[in-house]
Amino acid sequence: MTAPAFAPETEERLALARQVADAVLFEGYVLYPYRASAAKNRLRWQFGVLVPPAWGAECEEHDFQHTECLMEPRAEASLAIEVRFLHARRRTVQRALPDGGFETVPELHLDDRVLVPWDEGAEERVELVAPVGQLTGEGIEFPFRKPAVGDTEPVLDATGRTVGRLVRRSAEVTGVVRLSASELDGPYRVLRLTAVVENTTPWTPPEGHAADRDAALPHSLVATHLLMALSNGSFLSMTDPPEWARGAVAACRNLHTWPVLAGEPGRADLVLSSPIILEDHPAIAPESLGALYDATEIDEILALRTAALTDAEKREARGTDARAAAVIDLADSMPAEVLERLHGAVRGLREITGEPDGFPDEFGVTRPDTPWWDPASDAGFDPEQDRVMVDGRPVGRGSRVELRPGLRHTDAQDLFLQGRTATVEAVLHDVDGAVHLAVTVDGDPGADIRREQGRYLYFQPDEVVVPEDPR
Repeated sequence: MTAPAFAPETEERLALARQVADAVLFEGYVLYPYRASAAKNRLRWQFGVLVPPAWGAECEEHDFQHTECLMEPRAEASLAIEVRFLHARRRTVQRALPDGGFETVPELHLDDRVLVPWDEGAEERVELVAPVGQLTGEGIEFPFRKPAVGDTEPVLDATGRTVGRLVRRSAEVTGVVRLSASELDGPYRVLRLTAVVENTTPWTPPEGHAADRDAALPHSLVATHLLMALSNGSFLSMTDPPEWARGAVAACRNLHTWPVLAGEPGRADLVLSSPIILEDHPAIAPESLGALYDATEIDEILALRTAALTDAEKREARGTDARAAAVIDLADSMPAEVLERLHGAVRGLREITGEPDGFPDEFGVTRPDTPWWDPASDAGFDPEQDRVMVDGRPVGRGSRVELRPGLRHTDAQDLFLQGRTATVEAVLHDVDGAVHLAVTVDGDPGADIRREQGRYLYFQPDEVVVPEDPR
């Protein structure tokens, strides 16, 4: 096993996959409104954080990732591995004193920004190449170490005068990559590849700070993920495997990460194992102009909201992090025609052949001979008077029910509604014949407003029960 620079062909394949891997690496790095003072930016880094073992024993976070996937290597194949993560650098702000010294301050005001303490993320990589033949049996281990570093950066005002400095410090982190492979029984030569990334940093929480996650972050591997490339051969999709491999794929064990095919569509020689679940061959939308670090948002909405921040908010965002400053500049400089491209895109069209089933209307739009839904059928329903049976009792407008959501696991908010009582506002029937209860939650201070606006929560009858005392 070696740890040289990758071959040019491997580097070219990985470069394409890194576009998506970078989005994983910096997901949630700094969230809208991009200010360090925002509540959502005070609890940093939620994905792929591998903490020191001593801290993992104190909390529910993990010190390792375990990836398993299937591959079909050909003769003399080698496996290239790239472990990627962020290394937290703690930044403090100091103000220049008249005597030439410096003092640490909570903020430093400049004309264009407000500098504040912040944890920056430095990108780290661990690269190694191993012949597939060496992975069978006990496999191989590759320990790595990233040393502690520190630096200072002078802060100058508009006239070029030194008014302060930024002091950055990072702690040493150590880890290990473990690789092994085992051949599966069957007519094809298929290997189950196991790749484990573990934080082995010998750091222990300071006395009296056992629950301080902030103290553990500088010693953690943040947003950890793997890129794995075969020089000769292919991986099997873990989400859409061939029928003969479904049992073997189901037996793979993936902990705190999930592997998908990556790189150029149509190829299967590259895998991204990510702490964020992705589809095979994920890609960055071509309309996207740059990273916004918040994939739960729509680019168009996020760009508009960012451009609408006040000047004071933008000054603080620019002083929070260079990446946040780039987002502010991007939103402020985005031309209207570029913003318009974010409004929507058609990814593909399909040709429809054969005679149309129906007739064109006055606008040339083909209408079917038989409507898929008959509006006259609505006449038999009355949301305010209809009743539905729940636990053998009729339930309708005004009935009180106890919410028991979660049967379909479609909404994370169900966790907060479990066991709450609610009042039924209407019984609704959809065009497929399903019945839905529109409810307002008891004790919701906004219930009257929601009722006036017709904004309800909706549950099916098997997601509620009638309480013993329905009053």
